[in-house]
Amino acid sequence: MQITSYQDLILASYQQHEPQRLLFVFASAELPTGHTEKQQQEFEQGGGGALTPVLCVDKLPSEAEDFAALVEESKQTGINWDIVFISAMDGRGGFAPNSDEASQPLRMMMSKIQSGMISDFLTFDREGDLVELVPG
Repeated sequence: MQITSYQDLILASYQQHEPQRLLFVFASAELPTGHTEKQQQEFEQGGGGALTPVLCVDKLPSEAEDFAALVEESKQTGINWDIVFISAMDGRGGFAPNSDEASQPLRMMMSKIQSGMISDFLTFDREGDLVELVPG
């Protein structure tokens, strides 16, 4: 199944052989330290910049079926974000992974994002649109 929307992601998670746990890393766009004037201009026009993880959470697909509700829940943290990276964990024996099991994979996700290794993740903007990011 090709995933072209957040709803596709949720549907795909229900179609897996084992129950899933979804991993979310929210990131904020900012200018990198020591940026050039050109980088600043690009950033001010909505391009470029660096994505810094600012918040992470894990959820069962049933807890995250509605993207708008996920955005509203994130607002309660008071933390601003621009992009959310999403991955999934397979369960085993018919049981979804629990939150404790998701801690290490979430840390690994954040580390990969900070290193620019983002190709393993689906990426959505605040409106729920799938975004293709090009590492820079």
